[in-house]
Amino acid sequence: MLEAAALKPEALAALERRLEGEHERRQVRKSMAAWARYKGFEPAAHHLLIINEVEAFLEDPELEVLLLHAPPGCAKSTYISHLLPPWYFAKYPQNNILFATHNGDFAQRWGRKVRSEITNEGDALGISISPVNAAADQFALQEGGEYYGVGAGVGISGFRADLGLCDDLFGNREDAWSDTVRQKRWDWYTDDFGARLKPGAKRILMNTRWHELDVAGRVAEQIKAGLVSGKIIDIPAIAGEDDPVGRKPGEYLWDEPNGYNYGSYLRSRQRETSPMMWAALFQQRPAPEDGDYFKADWLKPYTHEPDRKTLRIYGASDYAVSADKGDYTVHGVIGVDPEGRMYLLDLWRKQAASDVWVEAFCDLVLRWKPVGWAEEGGQIKSGVGPFLTQRQRERRAWCARQQFPTRGDKSVRAQSIRGRMAANGLYVPMNAPWYPAFRAELLGFPAGRNDDQVDMLGLLGQLLDHMLPGQAATSKGPPKQRDRWEKAFAEPDEVPSWKVS
Repeated sequence: MLEAAALKPEALAALERRLEGEHERRQVRKSMAAWARYKGFEPAAHHLLIINEVEAFLEDPELEVLLLHAPPGCAKSTYISHLLPPWYFAKYPQNNILFATHNGDFAQRWGRKVRSEITNEGDALGISISPVNAAADQFALQEGGEYYGVGAGVGISGFRADLGLCDDLFGNREDAWSDTVRQKRWDWYTDDFGARLKPGAKRILMNTRWHELDVAGRVAEQIKAGLVSGKIIDIPAIAGEDDPVGRKPGEYLWDEPNGYNYGSYLRSRQRETSPMMWAALFQQRPAPEDGDYFKADWLKPYTHEPDRKTLRIYGASDYAVSADKGDYTVHGVIGVDPEGRMYLLDLWRKQAASDVWVEAFCDLVLRWKPVGWAEEGGQIKSGVGPFLTQRQRERRAWCARQQFPTRGDKSVRAQSIRGRMAANGLYVPMNAPWYPAFRAELLGFPAGRNDDQVDMLGLLGQLLDHMLPGQAATSKGPPKQRDRWEKAFAEPDEVPSWKVS
């Protein structure tokens, strides 16, 4: 302190700047968010989610794979392919990175950006490029680390990596929907890319989903089956329940009118993108182009529900008694118009304890005032049935509940609603945040992973077998007052009253 006090003002200012610079460099190396801001980027909420998940993943010795899914255009590659590699090298300067994307040109482009950042910001990062090996897609650090960028399908030899990065291994729908290309891409990922990773290496895959069986889909199945230890983060364009970014259901991603306004782009894409591709690319919920049991063209879009006065409204629930066994509780509300057309008006689906879904049930009853409600008999009647009835009384959520026995195959129980959908379709709000998961489950049935929404529809079908369609709204007013002489003068073809004569 005495030495600092003895310095001239100019020297003291220089010392302070140097200390500030050293503090900034320490922050840049410690925090990826600080590194992004240092480079002039202000991470949005979903970028901070990605950053936090990446940082936690790199520090967790138990996890092998981090699977990130996000819509196109949301700057996901900026953080994974551009900013992550230099920051990773700053933390682990002797480690190697193997980077892959759908073609070699993109691999070179991202490699060039990474190399440029290290060249220009070497002081802040504490690393530097080796002059011996400095190609755009393959370079080394003075500190010992190496970077190798490749296009998917390219042979990799003579390189071992501590971190494997994949950014969109499919670049277009044609490749993603080709059985041959998908299988070749998967074989390359497992046999070439995977074989180049060191024991204990980490993998981070950032993808936009295209198909159920794309590389991301197969890796996700490995994680769910416990074949590899990993974590899956889905970031949909429109938030659903329990959104990882913290949005409310129905909110668009990065929807800041005074900022980047990515939400405006999403709305325009939603209008011109098919429901199938919107569900895959933007909602991260790929489904088959068509189903075996339910057909895609049975799902018909609507944007504004019909006049409620013309609808008879019914509901159904498939209950999950336990919240910790991976099962979902589903409540559905349907309206039937005078022509027998069915409109799916509302849907609630969540892995939740009974106290949560009972309140959700009451909320729906109070909102839609259904004529009747279908549910399974058995466990609900003897289990949470009394509590559900009690909450209905307390909240005045009046609705007649009808139990149907659980017997026979699920396909048999859903046959009634299937027949109705084949004849008249099921009108669905395709902009609803729950629609992609709903569509994916129906088209994947009976081979899909979940069938709780199908069970709910099956109960609705059984209930509708006993119910009536809606009725047309009328504008009939009070009875018209007729003059007592009107008939005599208004109907000249008839014999007039003797009084008139």
